[in-house]
Amino acid sequence: MSITRAKSLDALYEECKEYDLVLVPDAPMASALNRRLDTPHFGPFAITPRRLAARRREKAEDRLAFLEIIQTTTLDWKETAFAVGNILQCWEYQGTADAILEYDSYATDATRIAVDRIEEMDTTSRRLTEYTIDADQSVAVVGFEQLTTLERSILPADYDTIDPFTDDSFDYPPFRILDSPAAIVDAVLDTVTEANAGEIGVVLDASSQYSSLIESALEAADIPYYGGPGFTDDPHHRAFLQLLRSAHAGRDTRIGDVRPLLTQLGMAVDIEHDEKRLSEVDHQDVEWLLEFSTEIRTYTFEDALEAYETVTESTLDAFRDELAVLGIRDDLVTEDAVDRLEYYLQSYEVPVERENEGVLLADAKSAAHVDRPVVFYLGLDEGWTRSSPRRPWVDRDRAFERNIHQFQLLLQNGVDQYYLVQDTAGGSPVTPCLYFEELFDEAFERFSDLNSEQYARTYRATHDGFERDPLDVQPETVETISQSSLNTYVNSPRDYYFSRLLDNPDKDYFEEGNLFHDFAEFYVSHPDTVTEDTLDEVADVILEEVDPFLRGVDRAVRRTKYRIGVQTLVDYLDANPAVGDGGVATGRWGTNFFADYFEKPIESANTERWFENAALGLKGKIDFVQSPTHLVDYKSGSKKSATSIIKQSALDPPSDTPNFQALLYLAHQRTVTPDETLGFTFVHFLETLDDVVAGGGSLDDCLTTVTYYPATFEEYIARPATFTELEEDAANDCNKTFSKSDYEVYRAVVDEYEFPDTRDIDELVDSEFGHALTARMVEDVGDYKYVKNGCRQALRHLLRIRNRNYFSDDVEAFEEFVHERLSELNARRAGGERFPVRGLGGDPNYRYVNNRDCILEGESR
Repeated sequence: MSITRAKSLDALYEECKEYDLVLVPDAPMASALNRRLDTPHFGPFAITPRRLAARRREKAEDRLAFLEIIQTTTLDWKETAFAVGNILQCWEYQGTADAILEYDSYATDATRIAVDRIEEMDTTSRRLTEYTIDADQSVAVVGFEQLTTLERSILPADYDTIDPFTDDSFDYPPFRILDSPAAIVDAVLDTVTEANAGEIGVVLDASSQYSSLIESALEAADIPYYGGPGFTDDPHHRAFLQLLRSAHAGRDTRIGDVRPLLTQLGMAVDIEHDEKRLSEVDHQDVEWLLEFSTEIRTYTFEDALEAYETVTESTLDAFRDELAVLGIRDDLVTEDAVDRLEYYLQSYEVPVERENEGVLLADAKSAAHVDRPVVFYLGLDEGWTRSSPRRPWVDRDRAFERNIHQFQLLLQNGVDQYYLVQDTAGGSPVTPCLYFEELFDEAFERFSDLNSEQYARTYRATHDGFERDPLDVQPETVETISQSSLNTYVNSPRDYYFSRLLDNPDKDYFEEGNLFHDFAEFYVSHPDTVTEDTLDEVADVILEEVDPFLRGVDRAVRRTKYRIGVQTLVDYLDANPAVGDGGVATGRWGTNFFADYFEKPIESANTERWFENAALGLKGKIDFVQSPTHLVDYKSGSKKSATSIIKQSALDPPSDTPNFQALLYLAHQRTVTPDETLGFTFVHFLETLDDVVAGGGSLDDCLTTVTYYPATFEEYIARPATFTELEEDAANDCNKTFSKSDYEVYRAVVDEYEFPDTRDIDELVDSEFGHALTARMVEDVGDYKYVKNGCRQALRHLLRIRNRNYFSDDVEAFEEFVHERLSELNARRAGGERFPVRGLGGDPNYRYVNNRDCILEGESR
């Protein structure tokens, strides 16, 4: 099967121009045929059955019926809408208003009441039911199969049908594949101008993102278009509804939840408060919103509207009129009333004045004809598939056939057609419209499997952009980088770039983390002043500080969490007191909340130590310098193993969850205490929370330590001590094998063969090193099964050493890596190139992207 070629409008006109009346399935086709009349014609020529019967511009009879019933009966709004929709739909398919009463499951009391009211109304459907065409007229019907039962009911006994299709197939143009919806819209805007706007049609799924994108792009380019924003698209209408909804939302409403409302109200509240509850933010503009929420239950809709108009200095006469139409302008603004109002506005299109010139935007699910010489089709994905009503009065097979015929007509509008599509979205194939499966013989899963062409995005100039003042200023050079910035930069340079430009809201876990850190620092300086009662007080204080972020139901659970967290910190610091001073750093970082709260100064030189190492290009803050050879970092998140920490700091290629904290701090510290074995411990002080609540918990379960050895990995494993581990502390067969050999045999292999650059046991076993070690041990001990297995265990033991520790060659490689990244970063800051979305490891891990809304997924540059 293939797409059947549709007759051109000129050809259709030639077939039907001799008739007195031509009935067509949709208004755009009627208008196109009427524009081709070349002789005077008395009365309507081409027209839809509904327009013919109504003798007026059609109005949305579902909305009119809904308004009539809620004002003249006691039916619930949702019940009314459900009944009205079913009645009108059944009437369309079965031909009479009361046909729905033949279906027992729908013949409810509400439906009967609604049928009685609708039958009395002057609706288009009623006029269509009562209308008959004069038998003396010659009548032609174009696309008879597209007419519903109700529309066919007006046909006279004698009429002719005209098939809108030919017997030939349509050679469809190639699908033009672009990278994103924005690129597709740009491609359209490259063609459209204010001068040719009247010759352009755009077909799209009106519920898709293409609709808002194309409208905003046309508006920005000052290009007129048919349609425009609807009633609920008006920013003030949306904001007023959100104001009513937020007033009933309760005390847990967050600033971020009402950010669009605050913006529309002209109320500037810093983004740092977005995660906080509205009632906990001390801000003048927020006070107005809180007062409105308190008074809302005494307001009528008119009162609320006046309050909104006063604060925004606007006039919402259209909204006031619609409230009057609904009969609720003087009703109290209860939560149920707001629910009903929102439901009405979501269910029905309130008529508004719209533009009627320029680019024609057509909905793919309702249009069949677009009488423009150039037509763009955007998306053509599964969103274009029309879903047939799942009702007993609907013949779904016939409805599907009608839809696929309409789809074929739609695809052939205009002299030139352009199918603009995406092949993938979010890394997954875009599914073409279901109807293509019926129309194409070949198997396909995505557009690139069909006749298609790949296009790169074109960047169009939009006027002159922002005004620019040239500045004779050289960009500042970034001399040092922190572990968090390095992590972000390696994952996605573009995310790093935005993190330098944009503020982000405070988070509860940031606030908690800072307070836990401050308490740990305070305890190091004043351990003797902290008692059990003090810990209870500290937990209470943390709870109060974090409370603006919390729901009321969370407070008790958080209080338990904080009390256990501070106790774990105390237990660790009691077991691991500071030794020496914090000489690894250049100074202390910031202030301390608990020092101010308890009015006691921080006297320790071992806590919150800041360093900047210009030679290495590194900077950071060390939570606790336990000793000159051991650093400590407090973590509130889940515990990670030493292996995981080492893996996340991989350089070539980087991990998809890059984290260089331990490696960065140890790189700095080895310049302060060179030639020393160094330790870095993560204290996950909430790791045993559940165990402690259950009566258990061990401090050791909270700790992860990684070690730096001042030797290369190969130097380290060549030591006699490592051989001793293989003799005594490894797995059984390994101990047995190496205890029967000697150090010189092992050392000869380590000296002669290079240990491979792998962290995988199978690759190591199959390497030249692995084969050589096994061969030497078989030669020295004997060709026994346990010897070969013991060698595999030995290799696993050596690999475990590599995967759980840092060595001098690791740190040296990291230092070079940092210098390369800083050079690269500064070149980008100087304008050498854009900050790309993709990091060194390829596409970023979007779970760790902080500025997700600023980055287009799939964009590489």
